[in-house]
Amino acid sequence: MPLEARIDERRDESWVGLSLFWRTFFLLALLLVGSILAWLQTLRTLEFEPRAIQTAQQIASLVNLSRAALIHSDAIARVSLIKTMTEQESVRIVPREPNDTYEPFDTDPLGQRISLELTSRLGPGTVVANRVNQEEGLWVGFTIDGDHYWMLMDRARFNHTAGRTWVIWLLTTAALSLSGAALIARLINHPLKQLSFAASRVHEGDFEASSLDETVATSEIRAVNIGFNRMTQKLAKIEQDRAIMLAGISHDLRTPLARLRLETELSVADEQARNHMVADIAQLDAIIGKFLDYARPGNVHLSPVSLNKVLNTCLFSIQHSADLHINMELEENLMVLTDEVELGRVITNLLENARRYGKSVDTGMAVVDIAARARDKWVLLKIRDHGSGVSEAQLANLTKPFYRGEAARTAANGAGLGLAIVEKTIERMGGMFALSNASSGGLVANIKLQRATKA
Repeated sequence: MPLEARIDERRDESWVGLSLFWRTFFLLALLLVGSILAWLQTLRTLEFEPRAIQTAQQIASLVNLSRAALIHSDAIARVSLIKTMTEQESVRIVPREPNDTYEPFDTDPLGQRISLELTSRLGPGTVVANRVNQEEGLWVGFTIDGDHYWMLMDRARFNHTAGRTWVIWLLTTAALSLSGAALIARLINHPLKQLSFAASRVHEGDFEASSLDETVATSEIRAVNIGFNRMTQKLAKIEQDRAIMLAGISHDLRTPLARLRLETELSVADEQARNHMVADIAQLDAIIGKFLDYARPGNVHLSPVSLNKVLNTCLFSIQHSADLHINMELEENLMVLTDEVELGRVITNLLENARRYGKSVDTGMAVVDIAARARDKWVLLKIRDHGSGVSEAQLANLTKPFYRGEAARTAANGAGLGLAIVEKTIERMGGMFALSNASSGGLVANIKLQRATKA
């Protein structure tokens, strides 16, 4: 995959990716909100039938009491009774005229249930309405000795629980539930966050800062922490042994090689044989150096470095080579966050690789194009030769340790670690490295480095 495509893919993943805390929180929140809505619907369903019966009983009782009082009172007392009911109970009784217009009460399920219950309690001819002659209220039509009347009551006395009450209850419960979900998610993910931090410190080679608590209450987490600590201790011991081994290799092998080279130059009379022996010793020394470079510990010190300066330094010693021509296309003042010495080794390694294996078949000269540009928080560096390139099957294997392509096999004087060292070094500096074939021929080394804003 081209380096630009891999950068875009990682950028997309950074936008859509969620941490384990947020994934846990959203799943818990979804579960809790779904449960709240289900309980809300259940409560409203269970409340529906009792509330309809209770409301119908209250209305029927009020109508029956009013009707009984009116039946057993004379005309003068009836007028006084109606006036008292209107003033004190907010219940008004008016005659029902044939030309009255009204709007039925059964416009929703609760109204329909109340209407049916009132009809069964008050008898046929009972009418329940929301509005009579454009006047809103709870109207109940009934008869007294063949006369038809309307009773107007305050509808608020019989309304079911207001929607606002349900909303307040729902929001309060949801807020408490989400707060609990956040707390639970934090408690669940805290050990994992500590483990992630410790693993990142191990990746950076800081074994002392990667110790986890082995006294936590949860048995599973305690077992993981103990296992992780034992692993880091073993890795620290291996790293220490490797450093001692590298020091021993550097001293115990290079010292006799240097002595052997000196003795060869002094004791071998044949100049041609002496030169061949010196070249073989130099090649052995170079191979040992490659092994040491590949096995070097991963700690690097990153600081703002001028990419233009590093490139000019690397090109100074080879720019006049007869078999190498360099084309440069760089933006000005490109600053990267890297290790200057390690970056110089990487660029020198790639240029030497291009000089050896990127020569044109026609001219026998290696033409190398170097281009660099800034892109968002990164700097992209391309080093391309105009040789024959490599096959797609070999392309993915070139950065594997000890692998050498066919072109390298015909002029073998290395260990097959050059590109593996380049990839490992770039990754240690927080960048990316990828190889690709140019469309017009040649191999392209793509490097992505962190961009620095100041020196």
